[in-house]
Amino acid sequence: MRFVGKRLMLFVAALMGLSALVFVMLRVLPGDVAAVIAGTNATPERIASLRAELGLDKPLVAQYGDWMLGLLHGDLGVSAVGGRSVAGQVAARMSVTFPLIMLSLLIALAIGLPLGCAAVLARNPRLRGLLHGIAIVAGAIPALWGGLLLILLFSRGSGLLGLFPAQGFPDDGWSSPLRALASLTLPALTTGITAGASIMRYTRAAVGDMASSQAVDMAMACGMTRTQAVLRVALRLATPQLVSVIGLTFAQMITGVMVVENLFALPGLGAMLVTDVGNRDLIAVQSELFLLAAFFLLLGLVVDVAHRALDPRLKTAGATSGKAIA
Repeated sequence: MRFVGKRLMLFVAALMGLSALVFVMLRVLPGDVAAVIAGTNATPERIASLRAELGLDKPLVAQYGDWMLGLLHGDLGVSAVGGRSVAGQVAARMSVTFPLIMLSLLIALAIGLPLGCAAVLARNPRLRGLLHGIAIVAGAIPALWGGLLLILLFSRGSGLLGLFPAQGFPDDGWSSPLRALASLTLPALTTGITAGASIMRYTRAAVGDMASSQAVDMAMACGMTRTQAVLRVALRLATPQLVSVIGLTFAQMITGVMVVENLFALPGLGAMLVTDVGNRDLIAVQSELFLLAAFFLLLGLVVDVAHRALDPRLKTAGATSGKAIA
């Protein structure tokens, strides 16, 4: 519990620091949302009136305080350009982005874990070399190129096989689940294959190290085959490391999804963030970046707690150090 308490305190402190950093960095960038709303032919008086209406004429400290007070009450603000609630827009866009992230993660795990274990179990040097080459090549392909390649191969209309839609998302959303899932298939494969290659390399390294440990030798001495010992013992011992790797890969996958959403014209958070940045909508952009930063920090907190729960050596080390200090 002491460990979790310390991590929660660090989480809150980091969240406050990131909120201040996001706020200051956006104020440094050139551009004026009031000028964007007013138009190119607006008079200086009209722009000044809009700045006062949006609260941009207040001191930066007052603007930051108003924003943080709203966040504490669950209010992300109102878009300066569209006049709509930022929280409502984020919730609507998350219905596309979150399923895409989860589907990408499932694809990455389905590729990375089995092929990583297969690379450890393979006795043929050529097969091991082939799996190693696949991991390197698949992980080196940029998301943009991979997406274009999948469009050329599998998209309807311009693709060779014509299995999935190339762009867009159903207007009725998840009311048509099969159409919605089909729209997310190619984007999920684009990010999932690249992330799966990274997980495959880390799995091969972590499980391979544990496969040569004494624990595996003892399991084989007790009657297990090498395959059983690797899958039941070595994989279990490597799980804490893999949890950390999967958490980091998941965080990297989110940034990849932002790029892929624009490539496949999906109405997700990535497209929303790009649009709001182009419009200089400070209120919307700062809340969106804050939510992304909070999610990354929360993911790191979950990975730390899960790693400690899965690795009893960390618990023992913590208890020993606590007694030594006492």
